[in-house]
Amino acid sequence: MTAFQTVANAANTIVRPLMGLPVLSSVLGRGLATLTYVGRRSGKTISLPVSYRKSGSTVTVMVAAPSQKSWWRNFHPDGAPVTVDIAGREHQGTAVATLSEKGGVRVTIDLATTSS
Repeated sequence: MTAFQTVANAANTIVRPLMGLPVLSSVLGRGLATLTYVGRRSGKTISLPVSYRKSGSTVTVMVAAPSQKSWWRNFHPDGAPVTVDIAGREHQGTAVATLSEKGGVRVTIDLATTSS
């Protein structure tokens, strides 16, 4: 595990419980959401906080330092079901990760659909 991953895991451990507090969820929910999904290989349920943008029924997550992270690969190339918790409200959807020519990764979540 890299130093980046160690710091990110520690931050996630702190932020996840804070996002569940009613007093803070509405404030944190303005820019942070919790993604919950089942790992493609592990079969484990995973939850992590992410920064997001929402437009209509689409949520977009830009993955910072994608080469240092592996979670987004669960949604590449075929997509997978995901639950997005925004300010204490859960939304079901389908997430698909796409890679740019420059190596950036964007995860687009369509809240209007779920894959089976």
